[in-house]
Amino acid sequence: MIPRIAIQEPAGEGDELLVLGPSLGTSTVLWESTAALLRRHYRVAAWDLPGHGASPAATDPFTVGEIALGVLDAVDALGAGTFLYAGVSLGGATGLELLLHAPERVRSAAILCSGAKIGTTEGWVERALHVRSQGTASLVVPSASRWFAPGSIERHPDGTGRLLHSLRDADDESYALCAEALAIYDVRALLGNIPVPVLALWGEHDQVVGERQSEEIAEGVQHGTSAPVRGAAHLAPVEQPEAVASSLIAHFGGTA
Repeated sequence: MIPRIAIQEPAGEGDELLVLGPSLGTSTVLWESTAALLRRHYRVAAWDLPGHGASPAATDPFTVGEIALGVLDAVDALGAGTFLYAGVSLGGATGLELLLHAPERVRSAAILCSGAKIGTTEGWVERALHVRSQGTASLVVPSASRWFAPGSIERHPDGTGRLLHSLRDADDESYALCAEALAIYDVRALLGNIPVPVLALWGEHDQVVGERQSEEIAEGVQHGTSAPVRGAAHLAPVEQPEAVASSLIAHFGGTA
């Protein structure tokens, strides 16, 4: 089933639309600081996962590929044709699915803190069961240490705090369905079908996905590069907004 995806109205300078995707458990807050820098060069619109932020809750199972189709529907509702794309973790996985489903729509993409497969099937199934029984609020404390590099919470208390609130406020069933979508997500064998230029970024301190997964993407697609984001863990746009914006502008085209 294709879930309904809420997307922001585009804002910013420039002619090209840049669509920004979130990590599981977060919201458009993840991109706010980086988006402020990107709006000097592009029209920027971030979207929310089902049951997160402004997107309605989901009740039926979906795949990561179907999330990508939901994003396409949301972009179509904006009246946009081709666009640029950047996404973090599950948002990055959604980006790879976009490139497989509709490469003619995406001029260039950046996949941040993500992989062609993320985690293990068993781990995601266990996560879904845990959230259904104990709720997303039970994930806040472990996520704080997993999401952020040392010092990030102190440097960005507002953004990191609001992201942890986004996790607590996410719809439990929608989160569980996203976890189950990740359990069956695996596009490693399909990367060679992606003709779109791809930048794969990894956080220096990321314990979820790291350099190996980013290099796998860069080496697997037809035109890929990879690079680190120093001083970041899993949520690089809120931890290192200037570095992320500079990397995206250099990749997509513009003046850093």
